[in-house]
Amino acid sequence: MITGKILKKRGWKEGRIIGLAKMAGHALEQQGLDEAAILDRLDEVLAAPEKFTAEKPFEELAAELLKRERSDASKIADTLLAEPLGFQTWGADFIDGAATQQMSNAMSLPIAVAGALMPDAHVGYGLPIGGVLATSETVIPYAVGVDIACRMRISIYDASPHILGQHKGKFEKSLSEQTKFGMKERFSPRDRPDHPVLDDEDWRATNFLKPLRQKAIEQLGTSGGGNHFVEWGEFELTAPSPELGLGIGKYLALLSHSGSRAVGFKIANEFSRLAMSLHPKLDQVVKHLAWLDLNSDAGRDYWLSMELAGRFAAANHAIIHSRVSKAAGVKEVAHVENHHNFAWKETMADGSEAIVHRKGATPAGQGVLGVIPGSMADPGFVVRGLGKVESLNSASHGAGRKLGRKAAINSLTKLERDRYLQERGVKLLGGGLDEAPQAYKNIDDVIAAQTDLVEVIGKFTPRIVRMADEAGNY
Repeated sequence: MITGKILKKRGWKEGRIIGLAKMAGHALEQQGLDEAAILDRLDEVLAAPEKFTAEKPFEELAAELLKRERSDASKIADTLLAEPLGFQTWGADFIDGAATQQMSNAMSLPIAVAGALMPDAHVGYGLPIGGVLATSETVIPYAVGVDIACRMRISIYDASPHILGQHKGKFEKSLSEQTKFGMKERFSPRDRPDHPVLDDEDWRATNFLKPLRQKAIEQLGTSGGGNHFVEWGEFELTAPSPELGLGIGKYLALLSHSGSRAVGFKIANEFSRLAMSLHPKLDQVVKHLAWLDLNSDAGRDYWLSMELAGRFAAANHAIIHSRVSKAAGVKEVAHVENHHNFAWKETMADGSEAIVHRKGATPAGQGVLGVIPGSMADPGFVVRGLGKVESLNSASHGAGRKLGRKAAINSLTKLERDRYLQERGVKLLGGGLDEAPQAYKNIDDVIAAQTDLVEVIGKFTPRIVRMADEAGNY
């Protein structure tokens, strides 16, 4: 019987490869080979796996050995570049210097290949919010963020926005009863929504993901705290849009902002911890930007987990819009949605493939529609991407904060916030001072700073806004 101990003495590495070698050895034993012959044959596979990729029973073992070889060959030292790579900034006049420095630090990573800074940028963990970073064959969990697949969705209805004033109580009730905000809020088991994402086979792909499915069941169709919202408003389509199939005019609309809740939060924390443990010598200034090699098991597991979190986040929005629309008695005729905390495999200008991390940035490839919100009382915009290479086909994901949460709470008053809302005809359900509109940059300035990145095709004006009562967890 070929054991792992025997194989390790002959130079085999621990892990999945030894398991596959033992399986191949067992198959050879069934064919009548003795131990010495089996070990000699396995040594041949170890020495030249490329020769055995199509030979039974070695195909899977050979493929895993080749994958490990590629991974080992692609390992990069943790030493930062002597000079950071250059990057272009939009809206530099209203971006804090600390956010620009964070982006510069990220561009010093040995895996960095390109970057850009959006006009809503402000300081984050590792990569600034509003930062876009392309890397080679690696993914950075913290450059995606803790709220994986935080995203936007706008649903548009073939109805006049005037009905919001005519049936205000019905629309307020639809938000109050059909949305749940914050860490502890969820639907009762008998009222709990269902969605095909809960049957996704990837929940069973790793031992780490298996228990997260229960958290997904509990939180499906709910929103987090902080800046997450669901709001009724008026959408004005100002430019022709064959994609939406609608004429220029004003429509009733529902806009939402939330992500993958505890599922994404736990994935982000687990794989960020793992990435940092793999790069203990990385400079402390960029320690949160530790990476995972996509040719490694950890990198592949994170990528699978991230994409699952993305599907779960999309399902959350779909459930929210379905429930709220049904309660209000309206039917969607068009919608636009997009992630803005995610990583994508994309082709760069030179034809190479890179991993593009958008941490608080909207995909804006040529012709791609996206949503850029303002604040609880300021307009948001539906935009069409112009495919700007220098921005890595990206745009801002919102207005961007000019006051941190503590600063907003300490410097703004409820009277100031409510007067701002009243002047703009906005009814707020919930919402803490940390999300007061005065805590955000001027959305019109942010949009004006990126006219070469996106074209505005429609404007959303909030009327009834539902948020968590105060900053919360995922």
